[in-house]
Amino acid sequence: LWDVLESCDINGASDASIRNPVPNDMNVILSRAPIRGIFTTGTKAGALYRRLCLPLCGREAVTLPSTSPANCAVSLEQLCARYAVIRQTAESNNWKLGRK
Repeated sequence: LWDVLESCDINGASDASIRNPVPNDMNVILSRAPIRGIFTTGTKAGALYRRLCLPLCGREAVTLPSTSPANCAVSLEQLCARYAVIRQTAESNNWKLGRK
């Protein structure tokens, strides 16, 4: 797990208030670990990743719904269904969490 942003100016936890975003250098981890998939949680993280990280690392990410309690539009069942893509990605690469 790694944040899209290394730093930013933000008021509280409001994604809408993010200013001066500095992306994490995803190549640091992508060059050293067998990363099979990249997933972002929430619309803002997905947008920031596409705008700031994708051009630097060239690896697409799947944007998943936010798990924040403020995201009442998505039920637990819907979250589970959408997050199943992580398991599918791991299994399709003959890779299990915690071991190869």
